Amino acid sequence: MISTAIRVARVGSAAELAAAVLMLAGFPAIMVAALIPSVPAFAAATAVTYLADHYLHRQGSYLINRLSKVRAGLSIRFLIRQLLLILLLARLDLSNNLIFYGATACFIAFYGLQAPHGALVTLIRNRRRLPVATRNVDLASRVRIPDAPPMGLLNRSAEKMLHLDLAAVVGILVAAAMDSTLPGFIGIGVTIALGSLYVLALMPYVRGKKVPPSADKVLAKVDEWLRDYKPETVLYFSGSKDSAYQVNMWLETMEQLDSRPLIILRERVILQNLAPTTVPVICVPGGVHLMNMDLSTVRVALYAANVGKNIHLLRVPTMKHVFIGHGDSDKLASVNPFSKAYDEVWVAGRAGRDRYAIADVGVRDEDIVEVGRPQLAPIQNRQGGPEGRMPTVLYAPTWEGWDGNPGNTSLMLAGENIVKKLLQADPPVRVLYKPHPFTGTVLPKAGAAHQKVTALIEKAAAERVTDPRFQADMTALAAAKAELGRIEGRLAVLAGSGGEKGDEAEASRDGVVDVAKYEEIARLRGEWNDAYWRSFPEWQHKVVTGAEPRLYDCFNVSDAMVSDISSVVSDFIASGKPYAVTDSAELGVEEFKRQNTAVRAATILSNKATELGELLDAVRDPAADPLAEDRVELKQYLLGPDEPTSIEQFNTAVANLAIKAEARNVGQESRAAASAAEEATTKA
Repeated sequence: MISTAIRVARVGSAAELAAAVLMLAGFPAIMVAALIPSVPAFAAATAVTYLADHYLHRQGSYLINRLSKVRAGLSIRFLIRQLLLILLLARLDLSNNLIFYGATACFIAFYGLQAPHGALVTLIRNRRRLPVATRNVDLASRVRIPDAPPMGLLNRSAEKMLHLDLAAVVGILVAAAMDSTLPGFIGIGVTIALGSLYVLALMPYVRGKKVPPSADKVLAKVDEWLRDYKPETVLYFSGSKDSAYQVNMWLETMEQLDSRPLIILRERVILQNLAPTTVPVICVPGGVHLMNMDLSTVRVALYAANVGKNIHLLRVPTMKHVFIGHGDSDKLASVNPFSKAYDEVWVAGRAGRDRYAIADVGVRDEDIVEVGRPQLAPIQNRQGGPEGRMPTVLYAPTWEGWDGNPGNTSLMLAGENIVKKLLQADPPVRVLYKPHPFTGTVLPKAGAAHQKVTALIEKAAAERVTDPRFQADMTALAAAKAELGRIEGRLAVLAGSGGEKGDEAEASRDGVVDVAKYEEIARLRGEWNDAYWRSFPEWQHKVVTGAEPRLYDCFNVSDAMVSDISSVVSDFIASGKPYAVTDSAELGVEEFKRQNTAVRAATILSNKATELGELLDAVRDPAADPLAEDRVELKQYLLGPDEPTSIEQFNTAVANLAIKAEARNVGQESRAAASAAEEATTKA
């Protein structure tokens, strides 16, 4: 019942639900207390609403957002409390008392301070929002960007300002209870004084040297930096905050390019969710600003997603445009007809080329280049079985997709069956469950299925801990946990040693990566991953969510995987290990394999998952694995050859396309020069 209420109220936890109920019930209680009238009851109900409201704001509750949409926002809630306090004074026959007039004047004056406060906060934020935001771009030496105001002044500023009425409210209630005006006027004075000081504290940041430079000046200095840096290859990306992983997967590849790289983002929220990198990054939200940037040295533009804002760069003829995507799979997104807009489409292996040919969406074969998948380098290719230890099976289903088709993911129709059979396997196996981060965002049913699967695994994990058949080396686990704590402590120090940036403008000014620190963090993350897997028994079931450990880390500790049609399958094939894919749409084995190249070397599961035994047999006895040779052939077909390495293939493709772009530009210049010479001769 509580879980249903949480879902209906759109809150995140039982505590959040309780706070919401207390806040919403508190206002009628305040009104009743004012009408009775009862100062203690009024004070108690008021305190409850203050605390509950504050808690919901700190939690970022969805309910708070909804209240503002129905004209019951934060300011209105504070105003209602104050009006009810005036009502309480009237019901206490204090309407002719000085405290009544003082309270009325106080709240009018207090709300009079809200306008300049809100205006100043808005003005400061707008002026400090530069037309671009950057990382690893030296702006500090080119343009003066003042320090941000203390975050205490701007962060949750409206809530802080409104809460200054607490002194007046408490003082007036004490005055009403004691029949003395002194406490009330003291509280009123404190509220007005603090409110005035808050406004005065903001004023220096809207004038003089504390004001950032104009947008035109910042853009001019960015162009100056571009002319000095001379970027040659650009990774361009636009999308929602949840799609940041699509650009993050290409950061390491960009760092390994032989040409000078640059990353261009279109949404500030993507920059906020961008993983650390040494590559220069420029976030340009405005289309006009982007189209006016000096990108004359860029010869190759790489696009990780098909989105409308791509047109702002696609229109530039001096560079060649390439769709590189954000994964390789048999989904329809991998053969999007929009791909015709690019000069070339880069795919991992022969399968990608054939996919476009079969789809017949207008992408010419000569415009397709096979470059492998540079991101797959961390995946370990291990042959053979678990060699005396308990096998680990990874269940990594994809999400329900934007269309909510039940056949997109195995989670809703087969997830519970898959997990139950893995948990009941004899001989036993360890189960790792890593769901797609978008799971449940479209269909609540998918979210519910995820919760069921999680509950099953956590219950089985708890039972296995108490099972005498499973023994753990507690000394080794303790040592691994201690090492994990040490690494996390050092990572926390490194993450904080650069200091918190006051705002986006300050982060852009100071956002040049410390390469030594970056390399140490990368090394420590590798050590963290190793310690993480040693910090619990090798037979312990685990639900793995969040950014760490990464999916590829789960690949490397697993002996087999169960998944759905997605790039996860194509990536796992790089490991050479057995895998199973669920035919959730129930197409049948032959039709399923015909439509989906990546499953040709897989064990095909029905929604009942009765075929899981075939996968487990292949894991336990690699010599009897009937699909081993098929996986070798499929790996090369999907991902290309192992030699030359994928990053070498990728760099070669970039270099070849840059030559084509330069040849085109030289040709255009030659034709323009010839035309000008001919025109001059004609005039002569």
